[in-house]
Amino acid sequence: MSAVISLNDRGFVAQSNQYDQSGAVSEELDALSCDLLGSALDALAAGVEVCVITSVEDAAGTRVTNSFSEDGIEACIDEAHNYIAALALEKAARPDNLDVPVRYAMVYEGAVDLGNDGYEDALILEFAEKGQQAFSAYVLWQGFGAGEAFQWCDPEPAGEVASLL
Repeated sequence: MSAVISLNDRGFVAQSNQYDQSGAVSEELDALSCDLLGSALDALAAGVEVCVITSVEDAAGTRVTNSFSEDGIEACIDEAHNYIAALALEKAARPDNLDVPVRYAMVYEGAVDLGNDGYEDALILEFAEKGQQAFSAYVLWQGFGAGEAFQWCDPEPAGEVASLL
């Protein structure tokens, strides 16, 4: 279930050259985001399409991961956003002893408009911690199903997004 999704189509705020999120991301949020992103990259390398996948974590470190794939990409992204927001507002039953989420990450396939170079396949990552600004990033990749020959770039910041917490 891949689709061409421009970062600007999702409402991402363009970043300046001074954009630096390193001080705003806790070790816990970094681990949550990296684990989710690593799993998505492994799936692509194995030839498995990445649907919209969320991972939420409470203050005790209980982590729940969920995927959304029954509709089109835009509907799945909206459903994932609504799911995280509902968990945070205690409007949804929480699975697996999850308490109120304090951080989340979400990843999905998309594309990034690189201007003159056109669109490139990318994994789009959104992540936030309660009380902090939410951020987005993207990882360019190529070689769907190529196993060890699969290639990806380091994550690049895509700007700020509205937090779901």
